[in-house]
Amino acid sequence: MVAMATSTPQPPPLCPKVIVEGTRLTGKTDLAFALNEHPRLVGDRRYRYHSPLISGEWSGFTNQAWGVSMLDYGPAEEPAVLEAYRTWVRMFELQRYYSWIVDRFHLSTQVTQSRMGRGRPDFDWLEERLRPLGFAVVLCTRAEDSFAAAREERLRISANPAQYDDLTVFLREQEELRAAAARSALPVLELEVTGRSVSDLAEEVADFLDSSALLRMTDDEGPPRERVR
Repeated sequence: MVAMATSTPQPPPLCPKVIVEGTRLTGKTDLAFALNEHPRLVGDRRYRYHSPLISGEWSGFTNQAWGVSMLDYGPAEEPAVLEAYRTWVRMFELQRYYSWIVDRFHLSTQVTQSRMGRGRPDFDWLEERLRPLGFAVVLCTRAEDSFAAAREERLRISANPAQYDDLTVFLREQEELRAAAARSALPVLELEVTGRSVSDLAEEVADFLDSSALLRMTDDEGPPRERVR
């Protein structure tokens, strides 16, 4: 009798879901790209393929360069923006066993809309749908006295340096994002970025996701609320 070969059961796929938030000059976009290719989040890949990175700052709602986004929309764009949020969360639900990295999302929308005097949009419904999927928020922050040096670094490459003239705008937004994260029902990691490399920051995020059981999808009601500082 010939013994039948048995295959080793494969573990569930890596499919973390991270929303990277933070004001400008906190390196959130560089971190998002690093997370989107990090072996501890997406596996040890031998070649690059379609790993999605989404941004709430995409400005495709109007026919103009650098138009409004899901953050700074006006009344005319509000229906389309809310429909975009519903569309994205439905995609996440349908592709729940895939990894998703998002560079600014609903918390930035709430902060931006409130600063524009339009009130804070209610995204409880959104978080109620994101939470069972294992989404977590990584809030990038930096020490207040480090913003000036970060601005000098950014001015070397910025095409619009005037937007960095008033650093108090970013200081206020950082505190507003902290408050928004504190209200969130999702797990939150506040990530201090001052003087740290992107690779070091990505490792801390990976540690957080691992310790919170958020690297792989489970079919329960989602992870417990957690805030790490």
